[in-house]
Amino acid sequence: MTEKTSYEAGTFCWTDLGTSNTAAAKKFYGEVFGWKAVDVPAGPGVYTMLQKGDKDVCALYALTEQGVPPHWLSYIAVKSADEATKKAESLGAKIRKAPFDVMDAGRMSVVEDPTGATFALWESKKHAGSRLIREAGTMCWNELMTKDVDKAGGFYSKLFGWGSKTMDVGGGEKYTMFQKGSEDAAGMMAIGKDWGPVPPNWLVYFAVDSCDASVKKATAAGAKVTVQPTDIPNTGRFAVLVDPQGATFGIFQSTRK
Repeated sequence: MTEKTSYEAGTFCWTDLGTSNTAAAKKFYGEVFGWKAVDVPAGPGVYTMLQKGDKDVCALYALTEQGVPPHWLSYIAVKSADEATKKAESLGAKIRKAPFDVMDAGRMSVVEDPTGATFALWESKKHAGSRLIREAGTMCWNELMTKDVDKAGGFYSKLFGWGSKTMDVGGGEKYTMFQKGSEDAAGMMAIGKDWGPVPPNWLVYFAVDSCDASVKKATAAGAKVTVQPTDIPNTGRFAVLVDPQGATFGIFQSTRK
């Protein structure tokens, strides 16, 4: 069990789902990951904590903005949401939501990077982020899909101090590993011309014990598969799915001992 009570600045700490049907989403993700849904009053609405056991691992809420499709949003920990937001804007980002307080949980903003991918900045107060990570049914990885890896790489390196290393993964494709100190922080790859109308985005992955069994369970519950279970040599097996409301997420089965 990897339990967390705090996150270092520049690391992914939380993810939540904005959805068009909260009841259906609770049912779907409960069937796929075994999450328990706990509704928490949040201003005029409700914020639903999704728990593994009694630990908050992510959340969902009802979308209210017109034209915004269901989506998972990845949060990155910062010391100051205001300062990090100002820095992001100076580096060419668009600020979708200026810094605001989330009751006594923390302070956040929503940022669109210079290539079009959206993420959140999180300054924790009473809520540090996911209490469990990198185990079955919890967030284990975040990956940037972008049409300009050079521009995106420069932006995130300057904003968070991430280092990077790029490797060939076959078929002429390259994969960039962002690093925070000696730890892998996130991944990045270019959106292929043959992918269709895929917008720049941050994709969140949840760990599973069996990629194939989880895909079978998810499709039985109404999901669509956009990337079939695929092996990553000496690393693991992954798939990418779209939930019944249209939000995309990944699953990952580690084969590392």
